[in-house]
Amino acid sequence: MTERIAHICSFLGRADVFADVGCDHGYMTRYMLQNRLCKRAYISDISAASLKKAETLLHDEIAAGRCIPVVADGLDGLPERCDLVLVAGLGGEEIVKMLERAYIPPRFLFQPMKNAEKLRRYLVAHGAKIERDLTFSEGKERRKYYDLILGMAEGGDAYSEQEFRFGRDNLNGNSPYPFLFQAREELEKTISRLGRTMREDSRAALVRRKTQLEEAIHEVTGDL
Repeated sequence: MTERIAHICSFLGRADVFADVGCDHGYMTRYMLQNRLCKRAYISDISAASLKKAETLLHDEIAAGRCIPVVADGLDGLPERCDLVLVAGLGGEEIVKMLERAYIPPRFLFQPMKNAEKLRRYLVAHGAKIERDLTFSEGKERRKYYDLILGMAEGGDAYSEQEFRFGRDNLNGNSPYPFLFQAREELEKTISRLGRTMREDSRAALVRRKTQLEEAIHEVTGDL
C-alpha cells in the first residue's frame, strides 16, 4: 500500500454499502472489508481489464458475496445507491460529470487529481457539506501533492473564493504544511514564468495567480 493510499484510507469511515469508483487495484476496498467498516462493497471501473486487478486482489471477498465487481462509468452504473462513495485518482471535472449523471452520495470521499476547485464549487452549489478539505503529500525527494475532500450530501455552508481555490482546511490552520510547501513551490514557478515574454492576457492571468497565492500564504502564516 502506497503512502497516498494509506492516507486516503485513514479518512474512510463506516458504511452499510460502500463503493470504490475507479478502484484501480482495490486496496482501499480491501481496507474497508478487512477492517469491517462496511457490510457490502462495490468495486467499479469503466474498463473490464482494469477491474480485473481489483477482482484478483479481492477474490475471496467476491466469492463470499461481500464485494461485487461492476464494469461501469460512474455511479449511475451501480445497481443500488451507496451511502459512502470513494473516488480517488480521477480529475475534478470527471467527478463533477459523474455526480451530474447520478447523485451526490450521502457520504463521500473524493481525491481529485486536478481541478479540485471545480469540484468544490459544484458540491457547495448543490448543498453538500464539506467536512475536511485539505492537501496532503507523498514522497520526500520529489513531493507529489493531492487534494482530499470529505463530506456529506446535505448541510452545506458558504465558501470564500480563496477556500474554493485552495481548500478550507489548508487556510484555517488544520492542515497547513503540505499546502504551504505546494503554494510556495507554485509561487516560485509563477514568478519565474513572469520573467518570460508572453501575451498580455497570459501575463495578467499569472499576476492574478501570484496575488492569490501570496494572499493564501499570508492567510496561513501571517507573513507578508
